[in-house]
Amino acid sequence: MSSTLRVVVGEDQPIVREGVMSMLARVGIEVVASVADADELVRVTADLRPDVVITDIQMPPNLADDGLRAALRIRAAQPQVGVIVLSQFLDPGYALDLVGDDPSGLGYLLKEKIASPEMLSDAVQRVVAGGSALDPDVIATLIGRRRTGDPLGVLTPKEREVLSLMAEGHSNAGIAAKLFVTVPAVERHITGIFQKLNLQQADSTQHRRVLAVLTFLRN
Repeated sequence: MSSTLRVVVGEDQPIVREGVMSMLARVGIEVVASVADADELVRVTADLRPDVVITDIQMPPNLADDGLRAALRIRAAQPQVGVIVLSQFLDPGYALDLVGDDPSGLGYLLKEKIASPEMLSDAVQRVVAGGSALDPDVIATLIGRRRTGDPLGVLTPKEREVLSLMAEGHSNAGIAAKLFVTVPAVERHITGIFQKLNLQQADSTQHRRVLAVLTFLRN
C-alpha cells in the first residue's frame, strides 16, 4: 500500500475487538480508535475521518441494531468513509438496510467467516476503492428469496452466478478466476445481464454494475 489505511473499530466485546485490531495490525492497517458504543462510534468517526469504519451490528447503548444505525448515520454524513458491518447473524434485511441505494464502499461480513487477516484486509481495500464486500452466504440467502415476477428470472443460471459474484464485490478478473473462464467470457455475460435488465442506457459501466447489483439484492 502506498499509504497506511486508517480504520475505526466499533465492537463491544473486548475479545472480538482485540482480535479485529490484531488482524488489521498484521496487514499494516492502522486502527486510529476503537470504541464499544454506537453513539461514540459516530462521534469518533466525525472527529478522525478514517478511511473505513468496521462495526458490529448489536452494540450499546441499546444492544439492538445500534451499530447498523450508526453505520447508516456515518454513511449519510461522511459518504467518503467506507463501512464494513460485522455480524454473527445472517440477516439479509440488515444487508439491504445497509446497502440502501448504493452498495459502493460497503461491506457485510459474518464474524465466523473471517478466517485470516488477509481476508479482512481484502474487504477493507475493496470498500476503500469504492467497491463492495458482501459475504457469499448473505448473497446465497438473497438468491433464495425469489418472488413471483422476479426481474432476474430472465437471466440464465450462469448470468445469475456472474451477478452473484458482482454483488460480492469481485472484479471481472476475479469472477473469471472463480468460474474458471476467460475475462472476455465474463464481459459477455455482463453485457447480457445489462441488456436483459434494461440497463444499457445508464451513465457508465460502473454505474450499470451498481444498478445490476441493486436489482439483484432487492429481488
